[in-house]
Amino acid sequence: MVDRTEKLLKDITEASGLPGFEDEVREIIKNEFKKFADEILYDKLGSIIAVKKGERERPRIGFFAHMDEIGLMVKGFTKGYVKFAPLGGWWSATLIGQRVKVKTDKGEFYGVIGAVPPHLLKKEEAQKLPDIDDLYIDFGVEEKKFDPQKKLGIKIGDPIIPVSEFKILGNKNIYMAKAFDDRVGCALLIRILEEIKNKKIPGTAYFVATVQEEVGLRGAATSPWVFEPDIAIALDVSLTEDTPGAKTETEAKLGGGAAIVSLDYTMVSHKKLRDFLVKVAEKYKIKYHLVTVIRGGYDTGRVHLFKEGVPSSIIGIPSRYVHGFNSMIHRKDFDNALNLCINFLKEFDEKKFKEITSY
Repeated sequence: MVDRTEKLLKDITEASGLPGFEDEVREIIKNEFKKFADEILYDKLGSIIAVKKGERERPRIGFFAHMDEIGLMVKGFTKGYVKFAPLGGWWSATLIGQRVKVKTDKGEFYGVIGAVPPHLLKKEEAQKLPDIDDLYIDFGVEEKKFDPQKKLGIKIGDPIIPVSEFKILGNKNIYMAKAFDDRVGCALLIRILEEIKNKKIPGTAYFVATVQEEVGLRGAATSPWVFEPDIAIALDVSLTEDTPGAKTETEAKLGGGAAIVSLDYTMVSHKKLRDFLVKVAEKYKIKYHLVTVIRGGYDTGRVHLFKEGVPSSIIGIPSRYVHGFNSMIHRKDFDNALNLCINFLKEFDEKKFKEITSY
C-alpha cells in the first residue's frame, strides 16, 4: 500500500519550482488544496492560499510555507559553456560536479556543474573553494564552437534546476531529497488541511504556500494582504547538530521531534505564542525541542511586521544538509509537527488570541 505522506513528499520534492518559476510545484499544491479547502485564494505574485472555515471567522490563523527552492539562472555564455547566477544562498562546495537541467522552448537538457580541476591549479589555489562566478555548466556537446543559445534554445534568464530523486534510506524513517526546504512545509500544509477537513476548529485557518522566499521573503510580504492574519506560524526546515563537526550537543537532530524556533535572523518568536505551542505539545505528548536559528530566516520575518503586527512563531522539521542537492528529514519529526499543528488549531480560539495579545 502506498504511504500517503511518502508519495506526497516524493511528488512535491521532485517537482521544479525556483524563485519566480514556481508553476510546476504550485500546480501540485493547487490540486491537493482543491480536495480539502473551503476556498482558494491567490496574491498577485502567485502565492496560493487554502481556507478552512472555522466556527468563527476570527482568529485568522495563517500557516506559511514557501514553494520555491534554491536554484540557478542562466546569466551568460563562455566558449560554449553556460555561466549562471545563484537563486538563493549556495555554498560553492555543494555545487561542483552536481547534475542540473535547464528548461527551454526546445525541451529539457541536462548538464553538470564544472570547475577547473584541482590538479590543474597551483597548490595554494587548490586549497581554496572556487567562487561561484568561476563555475560553469557543461552540457556535453563536442563541437568546439558549440552555441548553447542556438542548439538548445538556452536564453539568459532561463532557470537551472537541481536534479535529485526522493529516496527512502536504510532507516526507513529517513528520507533524502532536494528541496525539503521548503517542500516539507508545503506537504505539512496539505496534510494538516486534509486531516481537519471534516473537523471543527474555533477560528479560521489559512494555509499559505508562498513564492520567492529564498530571494527575500517576497511572497510573505504580499500574501498577508489577501486575508489579514491575526497570528502566523511558519512551517519550514530547521537545522540539526547531529553530524560530525557539530560544535554543540542539543536536541536538534533527526528524530528529535518538531522544532519550536525561538529566534532566527529575521524575527524573535512571539513569546506567548511560542509558549502556547510548547503547552500544546506537552498536553498532547508530542515530541518537540526548542532551537535558535542564527543564520537564516523564515516567512514570518516579513509576516510579523504586517500592518500593526502579527504575533508569529515557527515550527521546524529538523533537516541535515539544507541548501544542497540532497537533504534529509525524519518521518517521525514530520508526524510530530503535523500533530502539533492539528492540536494547536483545536486549542487556539478567540480567548487565547486575546490572551497572547494582552500586554
